Amino acid sequence: MRHWNESLTITPEFVRDNEVYAAVSGGEPFGFYALMGTGGELELEHLWVLPAWIGSGAGRLLFEHAMETAASRGVNSVEIEADPNAEGFYLRMGAFRVGENVYDIEGHRRALPRMLVELSKPTEE
Repeated sequence: MRHWNESLTITPEFVRDNEVYAAVSGGEPFGFYALMGTGGELELEHLWVLPAWIGSGAGRLLFEHAMETAASRGVNSVEIEADPNAEGFYLRMGAFRVGENVYDIEGHRRALPRMLVELSKPTEE
């Protein structure tokens, strides 16, 4: 976890400098995500939900909001580097696996699935 501490820590600067959305109940945040990238390429980063909210549909709502936001920006697809424990969730959301990123962390191999969500283009009238 020490190795990942910096990449998993969400700082005020990260929120200020990126497109970050939070889910809030009773004035308290319980989940969030960030969309990263420019132009026609976006990546879903840091989609997290507090453990007490897992299974409530909150993750699905955040994911759907992220895809609607991406589609409104005119992108055709969104990439995700998923935690292995979240791969099933993303598959259920319609993403598919396109590969993996492999890291060597203190002599241990860690493979993170690369996922892709294809967004449908709005029909022209």
